[in-house]
Amino acid sequence: MNTAASLIQDHTAELTTAVGDEPAVLADIYDEKTNLVIWQRQLHDSLKQIVEDFTASRQQPYIAAICTPSDTLAVMRKALGSSRFDALADDVSELVDMFCCLFDLKQAGLRLTVLRDTMCPKFHVDHVPCRLVTTYCGIGTQWLPHNLVHREKLGIGSAGKTDQESGLYASANDIQQMACAEVALLKGEGWQGNQNAGLVHRSPGIPAAESRLLLTLDFND
Repeated sequence: MNTAASLIQDHTAELTTAVGDEPAVLADIYDEKTNLVIWQRQLHDSLKQIVEDFTASRQQPYIAAICTPSDTLAVMRKALGSSRFDALADDVSELVDMFCCLFDLKQAGLRLTVLRDTMCPKFHVDHVPCRLVTTYCGIGTQWLPHNLVHREKLGIGSAGKTDQESGLYASANDIQQMACAEVALLKGEGWQGNQNAGLVHRSPGIPAAESRLLLTLDFND
């Protein structure tokens, strides 16, 4: 007789990643066999330069706000502090609109962070339904395919060891990495029916003298 745990394991044994070069691929997050969706977009050169200028000039580490699709643009233009960064505000606003539309949300929790040190050095899962992640500049988020993770080694299961030492994954070749500007949806432990299957991921190590600009969007209804 199957236990609840084995039923979950059977249900998630073949979890996959959906990848596409059009934003419509984001809707694949609703596939029960998908726990990661990646929209392989690229930024225009003009926006890349704006992002680099903002990241270099930003003194405060992050911008955090609860935004609706209708007010995100005004909130971001004010928070960014200069009209020369308006194109970045426009892009963030579009992503909030897409995120809220996809999940039928009235508002989203937004965090735009300038990282000059590694934020989450160990692999982990998010205890949320789903999170949008995009790296505007710098190194992209790293993740592990579901079938290559020894999930019992997450968190306290690592016994204080590094991920490599604990046996969380068998080989460094198992580690996958998102490209800069790609937009990803990471299904978390809070997604109904996705217990013990949230995407395992981490922030990569940031080389000395380099920076990373990371946007995350979360449910806030």
